Amino acid sequence: MRDQGSDPPGQAPAYDVAVIGGGINGCGIAADAAGRGLSVLLVEQGDLASGTSSASSKLIHGGLRYLEHYEFRLVRESLQEREVLLANAPHLIRPLRFVVPHAPHMRSRLLMRAGLFLYDHLARRRRIPGSGTVDLARDPAAQPLAPHVRHAFHYSDCWVDDARLVVAVAQLAAQHGAQVLTRTPVVSATDRDGMWHLTIGAEPTRRDVRARTLVNAAGPWAGHVSRDVIRRAGAKRQVPVRLVKGSHIVVSRLPGAEDAYLLQADDRRVVFLLPFAERFTLIGTTDVAFDADPATAACSDEEQGYLLRVANNFLRTPLSDRDVVWRFAGVRPLYDDATDDPSAITRDYRLELEAGSGQAPLLTVVGGKVTTYRRLAEAALATLRPHVGSRVGGDWTATAPLPGGDMPGGDFAAFATAFLAQHGQLGEARVRPLLRRYGTAAAKVLAGVRHPGDLGEDLGCGLTEREVVYLARHEWVTTPADVLWRRTKAGLLAEPAARPGLEARIERVIAAARHAAPAAVSK
Repeated sequence: MRDQGSDPPGQAPAYDVAVIGGGINGCGIAADAAGRGLSVLLVEQGDLASGTSSASSKLIHGGLRYLEHYEFRLVRESLQEREVLLANAPHLIRPLRFVVPHAPHMRSRLLMRAGLFLYDHLARRRRIPGSGTVDLARDPAAQPLAPHVRHAFHYSDCWVDDARLVVAVAQLAAQHGAQVLTRTPVVSATDRDGMWHLTIGAEPTRRDVRARTLVNAAGPWAGHVSRDVIRRAGAKRQVPVRLVKGSHIVVSRLPGAEDAYLLQADDRRVVFLLPFAERFTLIGTTDVAFDADPATAACSDEEQGYLLRVANNFLRTPLSDRDVVWRFAGVRPLYDDATDDPSAITRDYRLELEAGSGQAPLLTVVGGKVTTYRRLAEAALATLRPHVGSRVGGDWTATAPLPGGDMPGGDFAAFATAFLAQHGQLGEARVRPLLRRYGTAAAKVLAGVRHPGDLGEDLGCGLTEREVVYLARHEWVTTPADVLWRRTKAGLLAEPAARPGLEARIERVIAAARHAAPAAVSK
């Protein structure tokens, strides 16, 4: 290991590890490596979580349906991580009850009870309730359901703000010394003399850096990076990845739908109905084979129709296309296990290391899910350990709160009550969303604020000048879309006709904030 700042004059900076990709896996590896004392560079071509990691179903879960495919190790590991992440990021992750209506075409109730029992007991539960049956005659969860639904079960998993989780992990990396560069494409990565020589950025700021080890964590772009960016004689050009598109639609919150719902379609796939962004319900997801540029992925009319049909099979009041207020799609880079059915492809991860004699090590990450990002990062560092020095520190992230999650006992409710009492003059409606987004870092957002006027311009949709300035200076925000659709979901609250004006106001604040503090980072 070596301090990146100690490179001789005239030499391109050298890092122990360079990571390509600012999604959850890339950020997780960067944070883990930096916390072990390695010098780390993370390079992302767009915004953090601008690809797959912000287009998930927003769940930290074991994967109940994976039991059908006998992926017991993956489910157990995911259930263990559910508890770890809930403790480390209680502002971003919270328990959520899932109601499972039963219909004649589904698995028998006896089989469902057995599956839920196994799900309850594959890993130790500390904060997550167990499963059971739902009394549809008395339980409020029956309100959105059609009268023909006579039986239902419940179990619990966790909800997560996926894009904000990625940002928090990137902040953790930066706090441990990693350099995090967004809006910075990797033009080329050449293995020369046992070192990786990277050309990064766009003209006129393009520059060269060096790294002893390279990690390709580009998600659905991993194949592109392997084919078109990495330059090494004899390197593998084909990444074993299957691209599968998953689409979601968003409607106004269904009356009474404060729980989540797991619905089984006639084709035996499952569709979630999830409480989303306070006022909405998220419905997803699909599994569609995809072979185009991941940046072009979009929810099709056919996918929207499929999700509506599945939901309407169980809902008291049918939904139509007119009810959809937003839709989005992401591309999952799944490990190619030769399975024909996209829904049955494993969600487990694979780490492929190339480190022949005289070669600079290259680690390619394939697959994985948000829930297991931390374990994937630990596995990646274990794989790289022989190539990055004997003084590398040990595992550390299991008990490390993410930025904003360092509240006493991991008790968000108690922390929020105390914080709201201190800032009562601002009103709960203003403060509580900040607590959910930033946790204890909300104190930084509101530093020096004594009354609402100190928050600056009201930009609309719950956003203030003070918050956007914070995002620009501490969370790598450079565009209105970064604010509206990833750091917050305020874009959902804006009428389509009003969005251009809102975006212009946000853009002005970002530009002023970055001009005033161009070197500010997320520490």
